[in-house]
Amino acid sequence: MIRRFALVLLIALVHYVSVAQSGKLSRSQYIEQYKGLAIKQMKEYGVPASIILAQGMLESDNGNSTLAVKANNHFGIKCHKSWSGPKIYHDDDKRGECFRKYKSPEKSFHDHSEFLRGSKRYAFLFELEPTDYKGWAKGLKKAGYATNSKYAELLIKIIEDNKLYLFDRGVDIKIAPPDREIGKLADDGFTIDIYKQRPVYVRNRIKYIKVKSGDTYASLTKELELMPWQLATYNDIEKTAKLQEGLELYIQPKRRKAERNNSVHVVEEGETMWSISQQYGVKMSSLYSKNRMDKGEEPEVGQVINLRKRKPKDK
Repeated sequence: MIRRFALVLLIALVHYVSVAQSGKLSRSQYIEQYKGLAIKQMKEYGVPASIILAQGMLESDNGNSTLAVKANNHFGIKCHKSWSGPKIYHDDDKRGECFRKYKSPEKSFHDHSEFLRGSKRYAFLFELEPTDYKGWAKGLKKAGYATNSKYAELLIKIIEDNKLYLFDRGVDIKIAPPDREIGKLADDGFTIDIYKQRPVYVRNRIKYIKVKSGDTYASLTKELELMPWQLATYNDIEKTAKLQEGLELYIQPKRRKAERNNSVHVVEEGETMWSISQQYGVKMSSLYSKNRMDKGEEPEVGQVINLRKRKPKDK
């Protein structure tokens, strides 16, 4: 009996040592190690932390792939013409393809965010709600980030299996030891109403609030539990803008067109493209496009601004 127990103990010890020596990260270890980086990138660039982590895990095999180990490349980003940094060659869709090489995983995470944020191919993704991980996953596949036809489904499964969507809501996940699955969180209801301190209005199916005396950009960001870039992006303003009492600020992205009963707007004295954009909850970029105007151009009094349909070309 003692010999049998000793044999079992020896086998378990050998298994433990072999796993330790392999140096391979488990999925839960990867999350614990890189969640801070993902959240930092989300706050700075607007890419959901859940998407960052899911892509990192999928593209790098939880940090164990050749590219991740030898080049700190966690997202499978290839060199492309714009890359002037270190390179590594690796077989992918073709033999000996050029991939970016980084000094550290942090550099890889940072470059991944800049790669998405700076590319026109992915610009539409930043119009989604920060918590819309499914929209992001499907959008990445649509934009051609990966050739795998199941890419979106794979990302969504990783996110949901590991509750990564909680990071997008500002909730930390306490990771269980590697040999156990993540347990159910104690606070899984999310019934807290963060808007109890002020009324929330809706226009064009977009929520907005009215600035009160004493409000600042920083105080509203904290009160509404938004990321630093969100108010500025949603309202086409600067983070340093002074907020006047009564100003209406959207707390969700504006839409590409106005409601059905608002097809056009006739410009009155003192109105700007920004004020019209805020009045109807329509993105400024969309207004310029629909009316064939250059960015920064202001309308004239009496001018008809299209809010839903694109202005026809002059014959």
